[in-house]
Amino acid sequence: MSPDPTQHRADPDDRGGPTDLLAGAEAAEARGAFYGRRIGKTLRGLQQDALAHLLPRYRLDLDAAVAPADLFTAPRQGYWLEIGCGCGEHLIDHAARRPDMGFIGVEPFLNGLARMLVDLDARSLANVRVFDLDAALLLDRLPTGSLDGVDLFYPDPWPKKRHWKRRFVRPDNLDRFARVIRPGGVFRFASDVPHYVGWTLAHTRAHGAFTWQAERADDWRTPYPFWPGTRYEAKAVAHGRVPTYLTFVRR
Repeated sequence: MSPDPTQHRADPDDRGGPTDLLAGAEAAEARGAFYGRRIGKTLRGLQQDALAHLLPRYRLDLDAAVAPADLFTAPRQGYWLEIGCGCGEHLIDHAARRPDMGFIGVEPFLNGLARMLVDLDARSLANVRVFDLDAALLLDRLPTGSLDGVDLFYPDPWPKKRHWKRRFVRPDNLDRFARVIRPGGVFRFASDVPHYVGWTLAHTRAHGAFTWQAERADDWRTPYPFWPGTRYEAKAVAHGRVPTYLTFVRR
């Protein structure tokens, strides 16, 4: 049995809880949306401009065809989804390194999304599309076996027990992952919150569709290949929190 990465540090459990859900998103609220706030600080000129002019260019439409191959102007060798991509540090780096692949980034928090759109447009990447609502809505529309991988990096841990039902890693969403990830594809998860790491290990290994790849401690302590880091991760490390990187392969 592989060792347990949740035992090598104390649980900081020190991040604040969520606030508002997207106003009017009754369906997402009923099933427990994984995100909290839609807006943090007041959106300013450049952010407002990005959402007004760039979001329509990059946003995918659930009412249109959402087979990944239909989202891009040129054929791609494979497709990857990143949930909660924040300001897009990893997503943009990944897409720039793999122009042969198509990428979908999900980020409901508009402040981060606006920053990502500005950086995305500056790089002139044609292999990225974004979605700004609950990732479960998108997962339910994607064709079976259409993705090579799903990334979930530093998701909101919803630290209060009464909010655990809103954690994205849970049986119904693992069912969604298992359906859309092709056999041999991967689900990757990173967090600095030991309780959520343990939660993810327990739920994903119990699900049965995924195999955890770790054989030694360095397998979860070492960042993924070509990992660029994120703003949030840098702050976490500066505060003494230690990231954990998990990789599960779809059976």
